[in-house]
Amino acid sequence: MSEAYRILGTPRAGGILIVADHASNRVPEDIDLGIDPTLLDQHIAIDIGVAEVAEFLVRETGCAAFLGNVSRLVCDFNRDEDQPGTIPATSDGHAIPGNELCDTAREARLARFFFPYHNALAALLAEHPPALILSLYSFTPRLASSDEPRPWHCGVLYNEDERAARLAIPLIEQRGMIVGDQLPYSGKLLNATMNRHAEANGHPYFGLEVRQDLIGDAVGQARWAALIAPVLDRVVQQLQHG
Repeated sequence: MSEAYRILGTPRAGGILIVADHASNRVPEDIDLGIDPTLLDQHIAIDIGVAEVAEFLVRETGCAAFLGNVSRLVCDFNRDEDQPGTIPATSDGHAIPGNELCDTAREARLARFFFPYHNALAALLAEHPPALILSLYSFTPRLASSDEPRPWHCGVLYNEDERAARLAIPLIEQRGMIVGDQLPYSGKLLNATMNRHAEANGHPYFGLEVRQDLIGDAVGQARWAALIAPVLDRVVQQLQHG
């Protein structure tokens, strides 16, 4: 484990690797974001439930996981290094005054978190090329600006490489889930980590966004881990055998 990431299980070539950029709400003691601490338990700081789902999967299936180890408000790993949102000055209408950084301080924040995270993930994938990467996130039951509930239980995201996504969608639907194909948002618009590590190197992957109210407690987390596990195995089998 480092400041920027932690690894669960034992990565292996030909295995399954879960990657969760937003798995933590940790803020190092020497960083003051200048926000109400209660915000750290909300979506702007963490993808609720994904760390626990990943832990269930690692424990029950023997796959491995690579998890972000600081809040997305400290450093959002699913962005490109030059994007303002990588160290957000505002998020979901909330000002983050501790992220109003000069160029030198911004570069130091990136050097401390962003580059170690992505360098370690690149090294892991090069040493242990997986058969499949699951890029795991969660989304809110409704937008903050709307009373309209989001109907999807989960969404499957991808960019140019659709191999695994096209296999995963019907497999998840067969388990009674309402699946958004490129919903609640498109992987063609926000897919930075997978663009960098999967698409650029030919590693099959799909992004899975799970609705947060479904994985907000241990019962839901275990249920979704049990639902996802056979899907991952089937996707790997179908990728290998065509």
